[in-house]
Amino acid sequence: MTNSRQKIKKKQQDVVRFLEANKIEFEEVDITMSEEQRQWMYKNVPPEKKPTQGNPLPPQIFNGDRYCGDYDSFFESKESNTVFSFLGLKPRLASKAEP
Repeated sequence: MTNSRQKIKKKQQDVVRFLEANKIEFEEVDITMSEEQRQWMYKNVPPEKKPTQGNPLPPQIFNGDRYCGDYDSFFESKESNTVFSFLGLKPRLASKAEP
């Protein structure tokens, strides 16, 4: 049985790999190292997205102060090719080489 810490780490790595592969700038925040960051995350996850008991678990995804969603929402958007809109970013068009 996988413990919850390993599951959280795997989900975080999945998000980070996607962002890196798509060259999306991001800042990874480790809430275990900062009480201030942990409280900020808890406060900024919308009430309807919070669990009925306890606090929301990472990864929680934000674009600046805008809440995007949790891992399940991220995964669903990845499956349906809507990650850029999920993240509040403009979709990338195939880039043409600059002359």
